[in-house]
Amino acid sequence: MSNVKNKSLNRRIISSSVSVVISLSLVLFVIGLLSLLLINAQRISNYLKENIGMTIMLNEGTNEIETAKFQKIIDGSYFVKSTNFVSKEEATISLERELGEDFVDFLGYSPLLASIDVKLYAEYANNDSLLVFKNEIMENSCVNDVFYQENLIHKLNSNINRISFFLISFSILLFIIAFALINNTIRLSVYSKRFLIRTMRLVGANNSFIQKPFLIKSFYQGLYGSIFAVFMLIGSIHLVQNETASILNITDLKIIGFVFILVFISGILLSWLSTYFSVRRFIKLKESELYN
Repeated sequence: MSNVKNKSLNRRIISSSVSVVISLSLVLFVIGLLSLLLINAQRISNYLKENIGMTIMLNEGTNEIETAKFQKIIDGSYFVKSTNFVSKEEATISLERELGEDFVDFLGYSPLLASIDVKLYAEYANNDSLLVFKNEIMENSCVNDVFYQENLIHKLNSNINRISFFLISFSILLFIIAFALINNTIRLSVYSKRFLIRTMRLVGANNSFIQKPFLIKSFYQGLYGSIFAVFMLIGSIHLVQNETASILNITDLKIIGFVFILVFISGILLSWLSTYFSVRRFIKLKESELYN
């Protein structure tokens, strides 16, 4: 009978430890993913901004030499990331593909003009900078007109600020929830050993002696939870790196190393601190409260 009780007790202890490790690893996995997203938030913002530029329409009859010279001037501007020349013929073919019909035969000529698509650096992708750039470009005799999506750029900048604020707020909220979740899970684990803590207290054991085995166990629980979380993060990175390599910087070993270290430190601290306060609480528990 005694062996059966011991086996049952051991199974409960193991089950309790496993549940703590699993809960901790899942929470750390989410924290790791969110950390990667926050670190890459500026990169995502830059990627979106740098893919919204302006189109410079060239005057009819502008020759290749003038066009090449003008494009070099634009390329040399400190706020221009890249340019792409689109000839009249290329623009006509592209529009015909979009419309699905040959409008040149209907009109008898192509009304489209040659153009240069300009992509700006992210810090200059705002309406104020674009307006200054447009006014400078319009002074060139080769330019017919300059177009850019003013409303889209305004909405993009405002939404990026909102999303950044939301991510930071969500990160803080998630960390609080994570601490509460891990704390409750560990508290339940320590609660099952409240009678053992009380017995040790009655025989004269001091607080540090009682806490030591629990804290050592919590360290290993945090370590194992962090390892599992890191493996899940590695798997997630491998799954998305091909699709998001141009947007997210998830192949930089410094960034990945920083996130992994953050996960390890967070896991061990969350587990250790929760165990410390839980054991301390049950050490001070009165005998009348043991059965509540």
